[in-house]
Parts: sequence; C-alpha cells; structure tokens
Amino acid sequence: MEFNRKTRYITQLGFFKTPGNWGDDKRITIMFHGVSVGEVIALEKLLKKTREVFPDEKIVLTTGTVTGQEIAHKKLGDIVDFITYFPADLPVIVEKFLNKITPDIVFIAETEIWPYFASVCKKRGIKIYTINGRISDSSFKYYKPFKFFFKNVLNNYTGIYTQSEDDNLKFLYLGAPADKTKVMGNLKFDITPPKVDIDLDTNGCRILLAGSTHPGEDEIVFDAYQKLKQVHPDLKLLHASRHLTRLDDIKKILDSRGVKYGLRSNNNSFKEYDIILLDTLGELAKMYAYSYIAFIGGSFCKTGGHNPLEASIWDKPVISGPDIHNFKDIYKLLVNYKAGFVVKTPEEFFQKADKLLSDSKYYSETTKACQKVFDAQRGALNFVIEIIKSSI
Repeated sequence: MEFNRKTRYITQLGFFKTPGNWGDDKRITIMFHGVSVGEVIALEKLLKKTREVFPDEKIVLTTGTVTGQEIAHKKLGDIVDFITYFPADLPVIVEKFLNKITPDIVFIAETEIWPYFASVCKKRGIKIYTINGRISDSSFKYYKPFKFFFKNVLNNYTGIYTQSEDDNLKFLYLGAPADKTKVMGNLKFDITPPKVDIDLDTNGCRILLAGSTHPGEDEIVFDAYQKLKQVHPDLKLLHASRHLTRLDDIKKILDSRGVKYGLRSNNNSFKEYDIILLDTLGELAKMYAYSYIAFIGGSFCKTGGHNPLEASIWDKPVISGPDIHNFKDIYKLLVNYKAGFVVKTPEEFFQKADKLLSDSKYYSETTKACQKVFDAQRGALNFVIEIIKSSI
C-alpha cells in the first residue's frame, strides 16, 4: 500500500477493497479508530490483547492521517484483519463504508467526534464507544457555545469513557448522557518497556537524554548540558530531534560552539564523545533505558509536548518545559507523584537536573515514584476488553 495523501483521499471517499470474502464472513467485526500516530500507539497493546482474547473475531483498524496509516501497518499489520482510513463524514460515503466493513462494535479513541457516522451507527444498531476520551481546553472553548448540537451527537453513543475526571466533566457539560459517561483511565499507562536490543556503551557515565526536541529547544538543551557538565563531569548527552530532517541544523549549532559530537548511525560511543546525536529511526523509546534523566521536547516551543511515559516506564525522571497541553493530565499525575517535573524557564531546567544529579536520595525517590504512577493508573485496557465481552 502507498502511504500518501492521494491514496488517503481516495480511500476516505470509500474507494477501497476489503480482503477476500469479507462480506460473507459472518464473524463479529470489532473496529477501532485512532486518528494519527499517537492514538495508534496508544491502541497498540489494546489491539494485541483484543486479538488474544477474541482470536476468532475480525478486527479492523482505521486512521485519519498518512503517518497514522503507515505506523498502523508497521506495528499492527500482522495483528488485525484489515487496516484502512476512516471515511469522510458524509452520508453516501459513511453508508458505503459501513456496508463494506460491517462493524458490530466501534471504538473511537480520544478526541474524534463524527456526527453523521455516530448517527448511522445508532440507526443500524452498531454499538459505538468513545474510549480514552479527552477534550483539550482549547477545543472545549470552541465546543461550549454549540453544546445544543453536541448533546444530540453524543446521545448517539453507546458509551463515552474518558481518560480523566476533568475530561468526563467536559463531556457531561456538552450533553453526554450521565448514565453512559464515566472515567476509564488512560490506555497510555497500560504499557510495558520495549525489548532493548541495542548495546549502547555508556562507558559508566550518566546520560541526559533530550528526546523529541524542536527548533529553539536544542540551544536550551546544549546550554544546560554544558553548565551541568562543569559540575558533573561524568554526564553525557544523547540528543534526539523530533524530526531527522533537522539534523543538519543541529550539527551547525554544535559546530558553531566548537563542540565535538558523534552519530548513532556511525556507532559512535560515549568513550569517544560527550554528545551523541540519535539520527536513527525507531530507537528513541529503547534509548530511555540508558538515560539517567530525560528531557521531553516540544515543551519549550508551544508544540504542546510529547509523551513522557516513554521515559517514565523505565523509572526515569522526566523534565519538561511549560508547554505540555497535549499531555496535561499525564503530567499532572507525574508532578503530583513527584515522578516528573514541569519547569517554566531554561534556568529552572538546569536547576532541576542539577538537583537530580547531585542528590542521590532525591533521585531514588523520584524513580520509585514513576512505578507508583503506573501501578495506580493501569486498568484501562481491561476496561475495554470487558466492554467487548459484554457486547458480543
């Protein structure tokens, strides 16, 4: 399958083929929708568990973006029966899509609300659920004046299950039926550390891992690291830009400072370099296993942050800047448990990292708090599995 916008548009209009004798196969069809990469990754373990518990049923996964489609095929192509795009929310197209897929149960992850799709599902007796539901503060401000509209839409859902109490209250305010709306927790906590098949020789040093950085954050990281290095000579830096297309820009920043650095793609080690740039695909989540402290990017540049749990699952303290609205509820938990820290300025970033590097007791308490967060939050995955059991 080609992963491009043209293919996406054609498929979203209903021009796609289902595998084999799909229409004649009368097994239960369970459909999941995750709009893009983050949602697909959050659904990954749930889909694997669904296949384990319901081996004889058909599982469909839809996405709304090209990148989401690509990661879905890469990670779940061998798990689910069919992967395609979610249809454009127009009468003829939705009807055509449902006639082809014939779902019995539909789970839509996180923020997606499609009025016509939900309406047709209810008319056809297809059970439709929002899972891992959330509404950002900015979206909620936009939705509030139209609660009369959303009330009608949300009443078409069989159930609305949210990540947090705050999200639950937002849905209820918009008119979601109280008897069908409840907190399920966050699927992002139902994860396990990935298998580490990488031999990163840290040379006995502690590693500051700066993950998923964006323009403007690289300088902040390099400034903080150079100051920390003066106080903690054993500290090394592993730097991972969010987008590899920025690698040349990052090299120029380091060259302008007269700083030597290695590349992961060259298998350079910390025996040779104090700084290594992670310029390979698919290794960041595993690299957190080698970190001592993790800085999570997208948080000093109004991007909204990235998922800190990729580091926290390894019991690593995370530090982020103030712009973390995409993962606000997760950060709230990490901060409350003192497993992670949100700082307002680059200077506070330096100070918090210095505290973690200097105070072994403080560091140990933080790492233990990471596991407490996961222990308290796990359960969302089994929540959805129980819904399926009661629905088929």
